[in-house]
Amino acid sequence: MRLAVGALLWISLNVAAADAPVRFVMADSWAMPMVQLDRGRPTQGILYDIMLSLATQVGVPAEFHVLPRARVQGAMEHGEVDVRCYAAQSWLPNQSGDYIWSIPLFLQRDLLVSRQGPPASIVPASLKHESIGTVLGYVYPTLQPLFDNGQLQREDARNQEQVLDKLLVGRYRYAVTNQWTLDWFNQRLMPGRQLQAVAVLQEQNVGCYVRNDPKVPVQRILRTLLRMKMSGEIDDIIGLYTGAEPRTP
Repeated sequence: MRLAVGALLWISLNVAAADAPVRFVMADSWAMPMVQLDRGRPTQGILYDIMLSLATQVGVPAEFHVLPRARVQGAMEHGEVDVRCYAAQSWLPNQSGDYIWSIPLFLQRDLLVSRQGPPASIVPASLKHESIGTVLGYVYPTLQPLFDNGQLQREDARNQEQVLDKLLVGRYRYAVTNQWTLDWFNQRLMPGRQLQAVAVLQEQNVGCYVRNDPKVPVQRILRTLLRMKMSGEIDDIIGLYTGAEPRTP
């Protein structure tokens, strides 16, 4: 009898472990096409679709934690969440904790953009006393020396979409965005009003990292991400939202 009870307990514990959700973290400063947040909950977007597909293929529920950007890494370190996507190791020079990184999954292409009218390309260092649309808390290594010496000034907004909305209505002449967001934003504008890239500031491969914990199916997650990348699924999701052929690492 005790053997039977023990066997049932073992089965129950393993079922419970198998059903434990993978907890994904998202920054509340993200906007479409990365993610759409409705009342603080993700509903669509490139990263939402990728995370949901990943959890489905791993065979576990997906649980999404939307946090202020400044709290994201702390949540990883304290074991409150398990997976962070769209990150680079160079962005986290003082990262503490035990994590395993995926292969590069995306190309982060940062652009200086403007409304129709300026020259086709510019050198950022040639700009004088310009306000630049930026996202609060984001670091822009190429422009930082120009911010530090006062040659350029940041004008922060809460998320990337707000930055471009303010550019469109003329709050400033230049803003920083990534290629995905620019492609998404321009889809809703007539050709004569679309924003244009005037300089490439930085290109960097980014991916996901997983908290290395026995309770987290780390290797299944990493193998699934590799399969999703190699099969073209990730690039297909990007193209679905941006309407453009994605650039791959």
